[in-house]
Amino acid sequence: MTSGQEERTDDALRELAERAGRELEDASALDVLRWAAGTFGERFCVTSSMEDAVVAHLASRAMPGVDVVFLDTGYHFPETIGTRDAVEAVMDVNVITLTPRRTVAEQDAEHGPGLHDRDPDLCCALRKVRPLEEGLQGYQAWATGLRRDESPTRAHTPVVGWDEKRRKVKVSPIARWTQEDVAAYVDEHGVLTNPLLSDGYASVGCAPCTRRVLEGEDARAGRWAGRAKTECGLHG
Repeated sequence: MTSGQEERTDDALRELAERAGRELEDASALDVLRWAAGTFGERFCVTSSMEDAVVAHLASRAMPGVDVVFLDTGYHFPETIGTRDAVEAVMDVNVITLTPRRTVAEQDAEHGPGLHDRDPDLCCALRKVRPLEEGLQGYQAWATGLRRDESPTRAHTPVVGWDEKRRKVKVSPIARWTQEDVAAYVDEHGVLTNPLLSDGYASVGCAPCTRRVLEGEDARAGRWAGRAKTECGLHG
């Protein structure tokens, strides 16, 4: 396996991503992650919201000791923090927790309390997007748990694509999976999941902006409910 330390130009990375996206479209999630591990080595990481640990578990099989990056926004449910701690304790991964530049109290002092209600886009930018951009600087590629069946905005997620904003290769190894595939993998391997998934939550984000979903709603309907907002900005 290469260390992944050699430098690649943006053009080379983009070409690599586009070619891999075509060649790996029908590959298994594990093979996609093995490709990423072999191609980028230590300059590849997994990001996890700790909704579940499926991609972290898959990546640990492809690359034991892989970096798993978690954004602690300061607004997480206790169950989410507990899932992160459990993943760190039982999986062969290196959990890296990123935090925003300002605590919630400092943000409240600067922007006023409840910024997530008044300007959720700015809150996400400060507490998610900026910390992730800073945290990913040392990597050439990062993996996500995005799936095409989660919402219309994710329906065309490539298995491997080019992250234009961050100038990195973006790997979504379970993009073609369904919720049934996820459940089957969890059952087969005993993978840790956030307890909230058994309590009516289909997608778990920050506590102030997440609710249980209603019957017939898509998995993302419980995020920023009642608003046009459907994404935090991490994925476009």
